[in-house]
Amino acid sequence: MAVITFISDFGYTDHYVAAVKAKLISQDPDCKIVDITHAIEPFNIAHAEYVLGSVYQDFPEGTVHLVGVDSHGSKSGRFHAARHKGHYFLLPDNGLLSLLTDGQPELVVELNVENPLMPFPVKDLLAPAAVYLAKGGDIEVLGERTYELRQLLNRQLRLNDHSITGHVIHVDRYGNLITNITRDCVDTIAHGRTFTIHFGRETIGRIYPNYTQVDDGECCCIFNAQNQLCIGINKGHAAELLGLGFDSQVDVRFYPGN
Repeated sequence: MAVITFISDFGYTDHYVAAVKAKLISQDPDCKIVDITHAIEPFNIAHAEYVLGSVYQDFPEGTVHLVGVDSHGSKSGRFHAARHKGHYFLLPDNGLLSLLTDGQPELVVELNVENPLMPFPVKDLLAPAAVYLAKGGDIEVLGERTYELRQLLNRQLRLNDHSITGHVIHVDRYGNLITNITRDCVDTIAHGRTFTIHFGRETIGRIYPNYTQVDDGECCCIFNAQNQLCIGINKGHAAELLGLGFDSQVDVRFYPGN
């Protein structure tokens, strides 16, 4: 049986997470359930996309990802099962799937729903479907294939020969600012040239291996495990101390010579 991951904005103070897990276990006591997090900010699709997008490919192919973020999705009450890069996703039609797949999921079916306005769709609709897929079920049995899904766009970089303009796409619990500027993008534009990184009132001229390579309280930039450019303060909260947050602009400027 494949692994089922579970991510939601349900939090940890109510019974919602336990109710969904109870449904999963009642469908099959041998379910292998991995909690990604249940601390996604309520209804925050961008937060969910960053967290799930950062980790889902670390799981084996065939893993089923159960998503309970903005779980009613829309007034239409549409819910999808999707296959992408060897993984399965069960989630409402709220735009998250388009962000995770850059608008091009390999296969999407609209789940058969008797009551589209059910009060707890993650438990009553998505959880049984997750168990079915984890046990090797055919995704196309769950509903009709569809090409209609809500489309949202990820923040796009602005590139030219001398600069990259990106934005903060996530602030982690340590206050580190994760951007949509990647190592590959910097290397491609740099061609060995020197560069500086600009954000707020700060300018940084070097990328370090990790935050501990500078003194406590000092600001620095690194590439994280996903090869995204990050801004942090060693033993400090960069977002608060720099006055930056989600969607703050970050520029990389390149200069002639080495």
